[in-house]
Amino acid sequence: MTTALPVLSLVETRVLGVLAEKQRTVPDSYPLTLNALVSGCNQKTSRNPVLELSESQVQAAIDSLKGYSLVAETSGGRAWRYEHNIDRVLRIPSQSVILLTVLMLRGPQTAGELRIACDRMHNFADISSVEGFLDELSERSAGALVVKLARLPGARESRWAHLLSGTPAEEPASAGGYEAPRAAHDVSLGEVAALKANVARLEAEVAQLKALLGRVCSELGISDAG
Repeated sequence: MTTALPVLSLVETRVLGVLAEKQRTVPDSYPLTLNALVSGCNQKTSRNPVLELSESQVQAAIDSLKGYSLVAETSGGRAWRYEHNIDRVLRIPSQSVILLTVLMLRGPQTAGELRIACDRMHNFADISSVEGFLDELSERSAGALVVKLARLPGARESRWAHLLSGTPAEEPASAGGYEAPRAAHDVSLGEVAALKANVARLEAEVAQLKALLGRVCSELGISDAG
């Protein structure tokens, strides 16, 4: 039986997006406790807009999403834990869930930006594969879940937005109605931000490996020359 897709609030899409993101990026901590979910919702990185939500706001969004069967509650340890049901409720493949996740957490993105931003959750072979899943989501017989936005003045690519919160508002053009086009070799701000996040993650992993190597060398009595 097909039910009408609800129009979700910003807080509800943030909660849903965080659950879908953390399922893949921190599987050992998933399902999430309320405290972990609040922290994920209020992250300063990989979020647009950045929010400052309280526990009560997140709990209210959880309760609402449970009513749509988009979130389920499980008992784990000393605290209740929460998981999403996006794929089962919307009946879409995991790749499509991941694309929706990034759009819910980061706002409208080009296909190229989406490919980079999805890297930690799924490695799309190329931009064409991203566009293929986006086209499927936009032409879904049960109702479109994404829409291709009108290209902004000076932009090289059109961006995509999710429709879980209804039709997105049109963004105003720049002052004077014109924005100078960027050079063909320039990348978008979203791509730069995603690349910086990946570099920061890799640097953190290298630091952890160096620390581990230092401990091993110390235990074996080997001099660590760095």
